[in-house]
Amino acid sequence: MEFMISGRNLTVSDRFREYAGEKISKIESLGDKVQRVDAKVSKETNARQTGDQLTVEVTVLGRGPVIRAEASAADKFAAFDLAYNKLLERLRRAKDRKKVHHGRHTPKAVREATATLEPASSNQPIYVEASNNIQAAPEPAEKSPYDVENDIPAGDSPVLIRRKVFPAASLTLDDAVDNMELIGHDFYLFVDKATNAPSVVYRRRGWTYGVITLDHYCEPGENTHEEKILAYRSDDAAATA
Repeated sequence: MEFMISGRNLTVSDRFREYAGEKISKIESLGDKVQRVDAKVSKETNARQTGDQLTVEVTVLGRGPVIRAEASAADKFAAFDLAYNKLLERLRRAKDRKKVHHGRHTPKAVREATATLEPASSNQPIYVEASNNIQAAPEPAEKSPYDVENDIPAGDSPVLIRRKVFPAASLTLDDAVDNMELIGHDFYLFVDKATNAPSVVYRRRGWTYGVITLDHYCEPGENTHEEKILAYRSDDAAATA
């Protein structure tokens, strides 16, 4: 399993690399043939808050769906612990879901599968760094409105548009909802397996979701608006797939 860690607007110390690497090495048993784990630490200055906010984003890439977690705190160790705890929960959820999906009526308990892992709490960080050990992060050489990773100004306009291209994934609506929850996003773009149409599922208020589908067979000016309500993992949803 490959582990990559990078920093934005700060220097990642060897101490932090060792701390993160030791914990990340313990998640391989939970993932579906984990091939790579990417961790990104970024420092953002918020004018409304005192001091800087550090954010850690951890992404697991493997044979199964992408699993991601993100958290922020006053120091990078605490932020990493919070993100790590979220990641463990999502990995466990994905592992249990896979066992049930393959028809195992008595899957191994989560407690047994994670027996080698330390107890994780999403409320309190596992590690708290003493204030006299916190290394001051170097300030960027120059402040710029374009100070965004991999972004460059286009002409004189301060408005930037970032484009990302991913392989088209043909999924059922239920699987798209599950994948969205595993990466912690509020939306998920996919190709609907039932209609073969580009679709996006998104989170609404409470435990409800919405999905928008593009009808590429619709003629210009033709109104084919259609709305339907389905229950998650219901027989109706399975029938449409």
